[in-house]
Amino acid sequence: MQTPTALVTGGAQRIGRAISLALHQAGYAVGVHYHRSAAAAEALVAECNQRRPDSAQAVQADLGTIRGCHELTRQALQWPMHVLVNNAAVFRPTPMADISTADWDAILALNLRAPLELARGMAGALQGGSIINITDIYAHRPLQGHLLYCISQAGLTMCTQVLALELAPGVRVNAVAPGAILPPAGDTDRAQAIRQSIPLGGMGTPEDVAGAVLYLVRDAGYLSGQTLILDGGRLLPVPP
Repeated sequence: MQTPTALVTGGAQRIGRAISLALHQAGYAVGVHYHRSAAAAEALVAECNQRRPDSAQAVQADLGTIRGCHELTRQALQWPMHVLVNNAAVFRPTPMADISTADWDAILALNLRAPLELARGMAGALQGGSIINITDIYAHRPLQGHLLYCISQAGLTMCTQVLALELAPGVRVNAVAPGAILPPAGDTDRAQAIRQSIPLGGMGTPEDVAGAVLYLVRDAGYLSGQTLILDGGRLLPVPP
């Protein structure tokens, strides 16, 4: 791939797929990272390459390990890197009484350590480009029963700010914190309750997140160290 490249971690499905497609449609070559979703990644890459030959490539890595982070970095450094989108994450409940060392290792390694390792490894190649971290509104408001996930997202929010200082002026670093984007699977009552809590009246879409990423990459040249909260107003204070 010779065109300026955007690497999207967890880029084959759901929000990651929407981000990959938006960046590709904006003219970037796209590196679609995946861990286990090989079929989805290859299908997305084939779709992109059909539209524009040699404009997308799938790359596998387990970002829960340092070795996987280094291998993905090695692959990415073969491309003319311009954008890194740290989207891959694990979301699962960790009630405080049940937290194990394995939970700490799995959630913090993928959600916090991996974005930092990739940013450190690719910073030199990203000069003139940007890093976008996909965080969560639960970096700003706790979610009961998800202690480690909330910690990882709060940490990634601060990591965004520190990287923006460390990598300036050559690399801009920002984040997007989505609220309710995809409804909880199989829980229509919960989904309806969430919709009713959103001032704009409904959930967002993966394309909304992709649009925010594209704005930060393409149109926000004087913005760095910021988190764009994309929640339909859900974090607004509720009047008494």
